[in-house]
Amino acid sequence: MTISKEITKLEKSNVKLSVTVGKDGLRSEYDGLLSEYTKNIQIAGFRKGKVPKEVLERKFGDALKDEALGKIIDKAVSQIFEDEEFPKDSRPLPYSRPAVQDEPKLDFDSDLTFSLIYDVLPEVKIQKWEGLEVEIPDISIDEEDLSRELEVIRDRNSVVLDKNEGEAAEKGDVLTLDYLELDENGAPVEESKREDFTFTLGSGYNFYQFDDEVTGMKKDETREFTKTYNDDHKDEALAGKTKKIKVNLKALKIKKLPDLDDDLAQDVDEKYKTLDDLKNSIRERLNKDLEDRIKGIKVSNILEKIMENTPVIIPESMINVELDSRFRNLARQLNTNTEGLFNMMGNSEERINPLLESWKPDVIKALHSRLIVETLMEEQKLEASDEEVEAELQRIAVESESDLEEVEKYYEGERMRDYLKEDIKERKIFDILTEKNTLKTGKKEKYIDLIQKNR
Repeated sequence: MTISKEITKLEKSNVKLSVTVGKDGLRSEYDGLLSEYTKNIQIAGFRKGKVPKEVLERKFGDALKDEALGKIIDKAVSQIFEDEEFPKDSRPLPYSRPAVQDEPKLDFDSDLTFSLIYDVLPEVKIQKWEGLEVEIPDISIDEEDLSRELEVIRDRNSVVLDKNEGEAAEKGDVLTLDYLELDENGAPVEESKREDFTFTLGSGYNFYQFDDEVTGMKKDETREFTKTYNDDHKDEALAGKTKKIKVNLKALKIKKLPDLDDDLAQDVDEKYKTLDDLKNSIRERLNKDLEDRIKGIKVSNILEKIMENTPVIIPESMINVELDSRFRNLARQLNTNTEGLFNMMGNSEERINPLLESWKPDVIKALHSRLIVETLMEEQKLEASDEEVEAELQRIAVESESDLEEVEKYYEGERMRDYLKEDIKERKIFDILTEKNTLKTGKKEKYIDLIQKNR
């Protein structure tokens, strides 16, 4: 089969691949398909494998041509993309489905021509990435941060007990309840129904943010209320909406927090003998976390500077894949799957689409940044040696307090090794970026504000 091609670069990281298949090869491909059918098809009045080709063509002519056309196009496209000399920057993205243009027709008297339109990896031309100046916030761990962590540990080691009969729900209590939306006629909206939902009152960790509305409820009490959400509510699915909600409180418990003493430290881990041991460990962990976060801020701020002078057009297919990934992550955070999350949001595009749109700017920024990192790694010809991989496995084993053999087993697959090598190369380019640019100390900030900003 003789194949020729022409590549045309289009706007928005699109490519048009025009393909011509010589007419000499069309008939042989069609005849091959016809022969397969004559061997296997069963038609009344003929034995299997004995149906004349003329009968098949008379009965299924158009369908056979359409199937042959599809096979010819698939074969031609596969042959083109499997060619190692096909330009790397003109290959379709793995999640971009090439679209055939202009509905080609199979005509044995002329060459077959068709075109594909698909997304390709965006072109990234970095003009300036060295000698930039960025500001880094001035942050340190203080006693307030330590106290907050200790309260988290107390909460984690608390004992949950049933509240006395007749007592009302207060901030800090643990509630188990059923809830659902009611429509304008007071009928249940079944897809919004949740049963045995448990959360700590005052935490805000519930979809409808109804902490205030259920405060004061007693066990076995049912309450209906209407809640209106501000236009700028953080959840786009609720922003500007009014919801009527029905709640039934099934269980009400109170947390009994342990004293902040040596006994608590020993309960957390036997390696701690005193409360001071626990505090020192917390300080060390917080300082390590802060160090890692500051490293991330340095690189992020440098990349933002580079992005300002490096415009990149992100293909829609890349954006959509990332949006889908974030939607799946949100579902996991809410202990459900994507179908369950759709149900929680009423299977309504009016609620889901605004949420996805609100994510888009951040998604585009993240993809833009990632493309710059990958381009810089390639331009700097960074690699990860076997020795560096082994050192990284040892580091992971030490930090995770795991056996080295277990870590090596986890990363023994080729794909996992590739991920590890990418991480090593990425850290190398981050070190280079930090070294080649100027970092100056900015305004003072609190550690807790840094954490909340990056949630």
